[in-house]
Order: sequence, then structure tokens, then C-alpha cells
Amino acid sequence: MMGNAVVSTDNRFIKSKRDNYFKRHWTLYVMLVLPAAYFVIFRYMPMPNIVIAFKDYNLFRGPWQSPWVGSRWFQEAFTSNDFYMVLKNTVVLNFLGLLAGFPAPVILAIVLNELTNGTYKRAAQTILYLPHFLSWIIISGIAVQLFASSGIINTVLNGMGIPPVEFLTKNGLWITTYIGLGVWKEMGWGTIIYLAAITNINPELYEAAEVDGAGRFGKIWHITLPGLKPTIIVLLILNLGSILGSEFDRPYVMGNSLVRQVCDVISTYVYRVGIRGLKFSYTTAIGLFQSVVCVLFLVGANTLAEKTGEQGIW
Repeated sequence: MMGNAVVSTDNRFIKSKRDNYFKRHWTLYVMLVLPAAYFVIFRYMPMPNIVIAFKDYNLFRGPWQSPWVGSRWFQEAFTSNDFYMVLKNTVVLNFLGLLAGFPAPVILAIVLNELTNGTYKRAAQTILYLPHFLSWIIISGIAVQLFASSGIINTVLNGMGIPPVEFLTKNGLWITTYIGLGVWKEMGWGTIIYLAAITNINPELYEAAEVDGAGRFGKIWHITLPGLKPTIIVLLILNLGSILGSEFDRPYVMGNSLVRQVCDVISTYVYRVGIRGLKFSYTTAIGLFQSVVCVLFLVGANTLAEKTGEQGIW
């Protein structure tokens, strides 16, 4: 009897504690309703329609009444030269973007952290954050005004007697421009996470290093970078997970027919062939393949990080 009374008392205590917690934080749960509804409606509910990748989809019959064709669309994709071209372009552009864009916010965060003038530091942060809020439509317009054959840069070069540089119509130069604009747009925004991580580093470590005679670069190398290492690993894993992913607006508005061989990626290919060409099943199969490979990259990068002694994302 005594044991039952103790258990009953514990249950009432836990229930009371839980009720008090919900009373204090109910607004947080209300705020979660819309994001949760978004993911349920637009992310989870459409998932069963992935069956289209294995059917000869008919708009009028719907995904469930359309006839099964098995792996026909995957076979068609894996024997298509266009598919391998866009797959290569997607991997190359994402890899180069990761190579150039991933270290940039880390370096910038360290530089900003070393600034001692508070006013200048805040102004610099604001200016560097601004490009993130510009859409790729706007940035594409800026790029055309700057880098087109008749743009500002080539006008200046012509005035100096230098032949125009085809930034937007030559494959190699287009890739350089594409990657550079991506780094410029997101570099400042990416520093937010790293600056937050730097603030969590114990200031006493810097004081101890200074007593030991470490200079500014010594403190960065031996304290700041090791303090940022867990954050860097987690973000690197997430970025590797999207190495085969591709945003649509950036390559679509930056690309043109003259550089189709390097600017056409999976997302633009799916739009052109699937939406405009009405090959829904074929492009759904490509999208499913893309998603599976992204998950494999994510799991592989996380496993590798854990095996090397680092903390993964789960």
C-alpha cells in the first residue's frame, strides 16, 4: 500500500509539473502550429505521390489509377546523355560552390570577431548581410549590368583598350561568375552561426594564451578555430548532404543558351523536361534518385565524422 501511495504521489507531481510547464510556455506551442502544418501539408502529405516515378502518369487518371511501368523511367534516365550532363553540372557547381563558399564565412567571422571598433564592426556586418536578402532575379539583373558584353566592366575595359571579357557567355568564365556571386550573396549571412559559436568560447582561454605569449594569429589558430570545429563539422555534413541538390532560381536566371552545357542542372532540367515537356513520371524518377543520393551523402558524411571522433548531427 505504501508503494502504491508513493507512485500515485509521484504521478501527481509529474502531472502538475507538466501542466505548469504548458501553462508557462503555451505560446511557444501555438507558434509551432503554422510551421508544423506547413511541413505536414506540403512535405509529408505529397510523399505518397512519389509512386508516379514507377507509373506512366496520366493527368486525368491520377497517380493511383495510372498503369505501373516499374523501373522504366529510371532506365530511360540512366541511358540519357542529357541526364548525365545535368548530373555532372549539378555536382561540379555544388562542389565548387562548397569549396569556395564554405570557408568564406568562417574566415569572415574570425575577421569580424577581431575588430575592436564596435561601430565599424556593426556597420560591416550589416553591409555584409544585405546581399542575402536580395533575390536571384535582382542579382541576375545586377550581374548583367556589370558583366555583360556591354556592361559596366567591359565598358571600362574597352576605354582602356582591353578586349571585352565574356563573363556570361564563356563556359569557364560563367562558372567563375556563378560561384563568385553565390559566395558574395551568402558569405555574410553564414557568419551569423560562426559568430554565435565564437561568443561561446571561454574568454579565459584567450587570456591564458596571451599570458603564455600567444599573438593574435596564435590565439585564432589554437583557440578560435578549435572552438569553431564542432560547428564547422555539423555545417559541413549538412552541405555535403545537399551536394546533389540544386536550387532552381539561381541557375535558371543566371544561365543562357550559350552556356547550356555547364549551366543546366537537375532542377532546371526537371522544369524544362517535366513541367514544360509534360514528362512527369520521368522527372519524378530523377527527383527520387536525387533525393536518395543526397540522403546517402548525408549519412555517409555523418558516419565519417563520428568515426574520426567528431560529433555528428544525430
